[in-house]
Amino acid sequence: MQAQELQERGIELIAVSFVDNAGIVRAKTVPAARAEAVSRQGVGAPFAFSIFQGNDGMATATGYEATGDARLIPDLDRLTAGVDGWGLAPGDLHEQDGGPWEFCTRTFLRRMTGRLATAGLEMRMTYELEWYAERDDGRPAHSQPAYSLNATAEAAPYLWEVARRLAAYGVEVEQLHPEYSAGQMEVSVAAADPLRAADASVATRHAVHSAWGPTGIRPSFSPLPRPDGLGNGCHLHFSLWRDGVNITGEGASPSPDGAAFMAGVLRELSALTALGCACPLSYERMLPNRWTGAYACWGVENREAPLRYIPGTASTRPGSANAELKAVDASGNPYLVAGAVIAAGLAGLEEGAPLPEPVQIEPSRVAGERGLVRLPDSLAAAASALEASPLLREALGERLHDAIVSVRRGEATAAAQLAEGALSELYRWRY
Repeated sequence: MQAQELQERGIELIAVSFVDNAGIVRAKTVPAARAEAVSRQGVGAPFAFSIFQGNDGMATATGYEATGDARLIPDLDRLTAGVDGWGLAPGDLHEQDGGPWEFCTRTFLRRMTGRLATAGLEMRMTYELEWYAERDDGRPAHSQPAYSLNATAEAAPYLWEVARRLAAYGVEVEQLHPEYSAGQMEVSVAAADPLRAADASVATRHAVHSAWGPTGIRPSFSPLPRPDGLGNGCHLHFSLWRDGVNITGEGASPSPDGAAFMAGVLRELSALTALGCACPLSYERMLPNRWTGAYACWGVENREAPLRYIPGTASTRPGSANAELKAVDASGNPYLVAGAVIAAGLAGLEEGAPLPEPVQIEPSRVAGERGLVRLPDSLAAAASALEASPLLREALGERLHDAIVSVRRGEATAAAQLAEGALSELYRWRY
């Protein structure tokens, strides 16, 4: 990409992003004039990024605490123009000899989409993001009622600026509105292939963060920014396609293929939670009667089920049928989550795994009689579930799998040493 082309697009600086195993979006910045050279050579990225925690501490698993350097190479085909002279490009992490680095989560997702292609399948995905927006004086950006036109009017100038920046970063918005809690916002974006969906999730967050300067409203994608709030999710919607046809559902129920794929995801749900919910606060949010999904089950349009089948409207079926994984928040690395869902779902599909009967009521009310398993209630428990998953160990690769488990355990240990109530303060502005 020539410097003149970048100049014409108004790009003077390029943030090259990658997401670490703790779900933090890290970045290196390069002048636009160096974009072509950097796309060949990359920029330095310490091996230690494989063990960074969300609190910026470092776990011990890979032996890379101080030694070694990878190269971060921007994917300029995915460069978006942004605003204020900035562009954003997702990056891939490579070894010094040019080969892919085994801890690159974007490369992991590419590998899993390759498995889909081998099976003659495609997937469409999108992340539905919630965040908390707070004015510089500490007031939330809107004061409720939930989902109301009053809240929309109160936050209107802010929402306009956010929408403008989302468009600039190439994010196709389908819905943007105030959510349930005071100050809570939600954006739904168009579905895409898994890699583009994960890239869009990163771009969405960055666009929202970049609106802080001109609006004086600071965003937090933390799972629980304020102890008295409901917290924020980052739900993953996905659908399965073959030969251009959505095969996820048949009317109001999953299709046989869709059911087997969902069954594979369901049986890995506890381990998947460790990838989708990387923050200790995640587990203070995932409670019954919070629409977060606390028990391993699925349901048709049941917002209390962590795996929800959505038939779509009759006029748009089968194209609109999809499933929603709710045990995800913005502390989860979107590349890891998407890739792991593919791995789990494909295993179910290949085996013709049976999908149990749906749960069509708040699951805690029938957990005993239905034998429902409670999802991990702490980061440490989620780490143990991930450690015990041979399927995700194989999909991720031994060393990436072990690094993630170590990061989760290191973060859980550090969180246990904090005084009660300090977690929200620590993580409020980290996501």
